[in-house]
Amino acid sequence: MTAILELDSLTRVFGGLKAVDNVSTKVSEGELCGLIGPNGAGKTTLFNLISGFTPPSSGDVRFKGESITGLPVHKIAHKGMSRTFQNLRVFPNMTVFDNISVGALGMIGVSPFSSIWGGKAKAKEISERSWEMLEKVGLTAHADDLAANLSYGKRKYLEIARALAMNPDLLILDEPAAGMNDSETAELAQFITDLNKTGLTIMLVEHDMGLVMGICQRLVVLASGQKIADDVPSKVRQDPAVLEAYLGGDD
Repeated sequence: MTAILELDSLTRVFGGLKAVDNVSTKVSEGELCGLIGPNGAGKTTLFNLISGFTPPSSGDVRFKGESITGLPVHKIAHKGMSRTFQNLRVFPNMTVFDNISVGALGMIGVSPFSSIWGGKAKAKEISERSWEMLEKVGLTAHADDLAANLSYGKRKYLEIARALAMNPDLLILDEPAAGMNDSETAELAQFITDLNKTGLTIMLVEHDMGLVMGICQRLVVLASGQKIADDVPSKVRQDPAVLEAYLGGDD
């Protein structure tokens, strides 16, 4: 299968600490790939390197066959990559609809000329895209509510909807199930699976082993910034290095 994302010897050093150490892997088009590892393994740092929030110390990130290393975040997003964050970054004092419109605006794009010519058409397109995403995540009834008034779980879906509004080719989810109870996690797992079935490539960091083992087609495992496993969940589950570093050895 064609690789949509390729990491080549990616390294990030903070002071004397290698947060990400010589990591190479590929994510294929249409794949649902999980990134796991113990706390401090470098997972979020790796996501930040991929999405442009942190520059690598060395190595290369290629997206759809093109090096994006060193590009600013907004340019990477325009190329078809969007993400959520471990710590929610919704706009609390904006409505749910307006939060999603921010993502749609990024996808459609607005220039000085478009504000003069075709402004109404652009606004209609942004509105239609926003409503489509509201419906996809089940938040149409909350369109006019302030984001701050949503439950924690609904704010998670709001952030995913805003990322989806950018019409990405690759969606990166950073701990989407954090803070959710078992039933909410099960619903989220089905939602992510259904998204992937539409052909969307998804890469996620998640601590919930039941979720990642249940829905991911492949798992990349980090420990102390290094990749220690990269395989299907059934094999990762039995990998001695993973059992030792992440799942607690024979216990």
